[in-house]
Amino acid sequence: MASTMKNLKIKTSTCKRIVKELHSYEKEVEREAAKVADMKDKGADPYDIKQQENVLAESRMMIPDCHKRLEAALADLKNILLELEESNQKHGAEVEEAEKVIAEVEQLFQAGN
Repeated sequence: MASTMKNLKIKTSTCKRIVKELHSYEKEVEREAAKVADMKDKGADPYDIKQQENVLAESRMMIPDCHKRLEAALADLKNILLELEESNQKHGAEVEEAEKVIAEVEQLFQAGN
């Protein structure tokens, strides 16, 4: 039982960390896209623009990766909550925190689709 509660804490913090990572990549994509647009407006060297577009593309590629990892972490977290529920141990601050994180992540996925 204690190990399940420990796993719950770990999976909850994993979800939170990936959400932060995802937001960070989304902000980075916005920043890099603005930089590319600015470089084009200012007539920067085409080679430099291409390099900046590569940086932007790399940042964009990280977002689907984060989504996949977040989906997996969310599934893990839900499974642990299910285990706790089946053993009538689904109570306490950790469970409330996990449920809150699940709701936030599901909302994030709905907004993104």
